[in-house]
Amino acid sequence: MSGAARQWGDGPREVLALHCSLAHSGAWEGVARLLGPGHHITAPDILGHGKAPDIDPARDLHDQCYDAILPDLPEGRFDAIGHSFGATLALRLAEDMPDRIRSLTLIEPVIFAAAKGSGAFSGYMEQMMEYADANSRDDREAETRAFLDVWGNGADFEDIPPAQKTYAMDRIRFIKASEPALFADNANMVPRLSNISAPVLLVEGNESPPIIRAILDRMEQDIPDSSRISVPGAGHMVPISHPRQVAEAVLHHFGALSDAV
Repeated sequence: MSGAARQWGDGPREVLALHCSLAHSGAWEGVARLLGPGHHITAPDILGHGKAPDIDPARDLHDQCYDAILPDLPEGRFDAIGHSFGATLALRLAEDMPDRIRSLTLIEPVIFAAAKGSGAFSGYMEQMMEYADANSRDDREAETRAFLDVWGNGADFEDIPPAQKTYAMDRIRFIKASEPALFADNANMVPRLSNISAPVLLVEGNESPPIIRAILDRMEQDIPDSSRISVPGAGHMVPISHPRQVAEAVLHHFGALSDAV
């Protein structure tokens, strides 16, 4: 165990939960408590977040984040759940170690390379122009504001509590550093979607950016055993804003796999 991880429950079913960018492992509190008895949930802080060490700018971001979560993997077979950037790490685990992953739940995975060539991809690039401009000007506040306008919980930037705003601004460069993995797919995740052997649950908020729908369309097409739900009234932060709906979907997913526990 890395020491930078939260845990819930003491049941026999091992679950790994990986959070989104600019958050920390505590983002899983609602979902973890609603999963209830029978589960043991481990949620590590991803590098650069929470109590985890800072990222190394000399190394590929996805590679180092992936390597850093390996000590927190449960022993034996386990269920992997990931949200946003965390979902891309969970996806990579399922592709790299199919014998260990009992099931996979991908909540709003931001592997943008899966949507390349679609109208949603070009539309997304236009949607993020304000963010890209702020990044080029080295304006962290404007960069964070523009990013959260697209990927946040819908709150106005001015209404975000100061400590939370500072936390996001201090980590906003993580987003730029993640681009080689998310846009160029330097971990070769998209070509391997068809090799995933675990049953996969795909989760989206029905008010999320259209790029998410395009990503899940590709995943639903390529992954052999997948199911998909859209949570009404939810955006990208669906596991935080709608934990009950997400937990119920995950429990249903687990229930369908009960014979494999």
